[in-house]
Amino acid sequence: MFAIVEINGQQFKVTNDQEIFVHRLQNAEGDSVTFDKVLLVSDDKNTQIGSPVLKASVGATVLEHVKGDKVIVFKKKRRKGYRVKNGHRQYFTKLKIDSIKF
Repeated sequence: MFAIVEINGQQFKVTNDQEIFVHRLQNAEGDSVTFDKVLLVSDDKNTQIGSPVLKASVGATVLEHVKGDKVIVFKKKRRKGYRVKNGHRQYFTKLKIDSIKF
């Protein structure tokens, strides 16, 4: 069984006991979170598609808050002496999907 759920404006295909990284949530580590924007639910026999969402929910547990890999942003204009180097690390929340209910 899997579901497609919208979390913080992004869509994720999730299954039970899966661990995913989403953009930072405000919940503390160990908290339970419920997501109600379920777009699709499918098991072996049937598939339900929402228009736009279903009356279903996905339960998850916040495992930890982490930072992603460093991304280097380098800008240069040739023959002008213009160089700018900047770095960025995105904040993520690691979730463990506990249940899919519909």
